[in-house]
Amino acid sequence: MRGMRRGLLILGLTLVAAGAAIAQGDSASEPAGASVVERWQADHRIIFEAAEVTLSDLLYVARPVIVFADSPNQPQFRQQMRLFEADMSAFDLRDVIVMVDTDPAARSAIRQELRPRGFNLILIDKDGRVNLRKPEPWDVREISRAIDKMPLRQQEIRDGR
Repeated sequence: MRGMRRGLLILGLTLVAAGAAIAQGDSASEPAGASVVERWQADHRIIFEAAEVTLSDLLYVARPVIVFADSPNQPQFRQQMRLFEADMSAFDLRDVIVMVDTDPAARSAIRQELRPRGFNLILIDKDGRVNLRKPEPWDVREISRAIDKMPLRQQEIRDGR
């Protein structure tokens, strides 16, 4: 029971932090009606709801990492959010945008396109190709290694970006 309370506290803090990061995107320094890409470029720590993102807007701009779950209370989802919270800084260098979708009933466009079952972590490269699907949480280091093996990332490394 104590572990469950701690997990719910961490989830709550994660959601509050995500909400605060999203709210920062509405600050006076941002133009009214700023796009998802503009908000993400201003703060890479924002975790977006998948329903507010159009994957085609991210082509050659960012690498989406999308976390699907059947509920925000699903243990794998909570664990994944803790892993992201521990070290999202590695994602800055790799142009990663993090999105979550924890409501299968809402049938977001991204959920319909990618068709996840239960918990699923999906990594998409900048060219729009799905690079990997994982049915269990992955830490930032593992995701970063997978990204560093992608051809577009290899080109970025060679070009010094």
